[in-house]
Formats: sequence, structure tokens, C-alpha cells
Amino acid sequence: MARAAETRRRTRIQVEKEGRILSSALDVFAQSGFAGATLDDIATGAGMSKPNLIYYFDSKEEVYRAVLGRTLETWLEPLAALDPGGEPLAEIRGYIQRKLEMSRDRPQESRLFAGEILAGAPLIRDVLEGELKGLVDEKVALIRRWIAAGKLAPHDPYHLIFALWATTQHYADFDAQVRAVLGRETDEATRYAGAERFMEEVILRGLRPDT
Repeated sequence: MARAAETRRRTRIQVEKEGRILSSALDVFAQSGFAGATLDDIATGAGMSKPNLIYYFDSKEEVYRAVLGRTLETWLEPLAALDPGGEPLAEIRGYIQRKLEMSRDRPQESRLFAGEILAGAPLIRDVLEGELKGLVDEKVALIRRWIAAGKLAPHDPYHLIFALWATTQHYADFDAQVRAVLGRETDEATRYAGAERFMEEVILRGLRPDT
């Protein structure tokens, strides 16, 4: 009984320390890039020694892959949440809203992931061609069923998903450009409210079936 309790405590500690490592790694990689980041910097940010960090992750590449994996999982949650039983336009509206919220609240993850993709995805290509493609194919099939049922206007579902990714994540990846063009006096809430209003009016209007 005591041994089981000890195991549970150790497991909770491991989970907590891994979370600290990945949070610190996100900050370090976002600031310095993969080449400029060091395990020493990540360990310092996590409040632990480098040998302690290496107990959990053998190398900088392993930490980087873990950060990217966690980021991809988080960013795919809204797509996975598209409900086959829901009203299609409402489901897509909710997807736009959730993706914009993530761009606003978690821009570092988006920028780090974009940097990996721009580099040719050398460390996560297998994930893109496996887990990500599998989920996208599943949701493309769902959107095609909605189109076949006359609930959405005919469009290529793959390019619809690409367009939603591009428009929503633009506000995280190109935040400096957005702020420069709109003017520094335009606050974050106003920027994102305008983005959401525009996407709902333009994208959803284009998806409405002919009546």
C-alpha cells in the first residue's frame, strides 16, 4: 500500500517536472530557435539542474520534439472537436473562434510550429504525414458529407481547412505586422474581434448553401 502511494507520488512529480521542462523549453526555443537553445538554458528556466533535466529527456532534440508534439496536439484539438452531429455552419464558426482564441492566448506555440514547418519539418514530418494527415482526412470526409447533404456550399474541404489555418494563425505568427498596419493604438481585443467578425462574414457566407 505504501509502495503504491509512493509510485503515485513519483508519477505526479514526474508529470509536474516534465511540464516545467516543456514550458521552459517553449520559451527558450521561441526566443533562441533550435540552434541557439541550450539544455542549460532550458534547465535554468525549469528551475532544475541539467543532469536532472537529462533524466527526463536525453537530448535537446528530444525536448524540441516533445514541445512540438505537445503544441501540435493542442492546436489540433479544435479540429478534432468538429461534431458530426452538429450544425455545420455553427461548427465551423466555433472552430474559427477557438483557433483565434489560441492565436491570441498561445502565440509562442504557433510561431515555434510555423518555424519548424518553414524549415521543412525535419523533426516532425512523420507526425504530419501520420497523425495530422489522419485527422485532416477524417474531417475532410465529414465536410464532404455535409456538402453532399446540401448543408454547405460545394468547396474543396482540404483548401477550406488550409484557409482557416492560414487566416487564424496569421494573427499569432505575424502579430508585429498586424499591429504595425492597424496602428499600435488598436488594442488586442479590438484586433481579434475584427478578425472574428470578418472571417464569420466572409468565410461563412461563402459556405452557406444556395437557398
